[in-house]
Amino acid sequence: MLVEQELIEKARGGDASAFNQVVLAYRKRILGTIARLIGRPEDVEDVAQEVFVRLYYSLDQLRTAEVFEPWLYRLTVNASYDYLRRSKRRAESRMADLSEQQVLMADSLAGGKQQAEDQQKGKVREFVDALFRHVSEEDRLLLTLKEVEGLSLKELEKIYSVNENALKVRLFRARQRVLKAYKGALADGKL
Repeated sequence: MLVEQELIEKARGGDASAFNQVVLAYRKRILGTIARLIGRPEDVEDVAQEVFVRLYYSLDQLRTAEVFEPWLYRLTVNASYDYLRRSKRRAESRMADLSEQQVLMADSLAGGKQQAEDQQKGKVREFVDALFRHVSEEDRLLLTLKEVEGLSLKELEKIYSVNENALKVRLFRARQRVLKAYKGALADGKL
């Protein structure tokens, strides 16, 4: 845990200073998780704000401080799901979000070794995003939490409220669906 249980208990009791300390301790981790889950850097802060507002209003519902981290991850996953559902309804285009000047500026700033590394990382990220488009949001979120965030099965058990064996089955099936999407992309010549 990033903070002491006593601090969480104080925050549960309404101590604003303790709540602020909890937010500061978990902010970076929550932002990283949201960024990986929603895939839109410009909206990460908004979703994080929603997570911390939900945390503030529901902290008194937390049974014990020991389950705080999985509970906070669950709030984060739920807020990310909500964002994804809302953004599906809006059906925005990412390229439409950029002005021509922003595209030209981005092209002119690219250069050197850093550019090559960034391009390689970008290609990998695009490739993974393309594969993830062929699987459900549930699969994508589960794989992101497990493979990218590095959460253990015990932590995932608390988040998903299922036993370890059920999680292993879900992970296996999610990986199989991603593998099938990969093989399909290879067969279609998209790789």
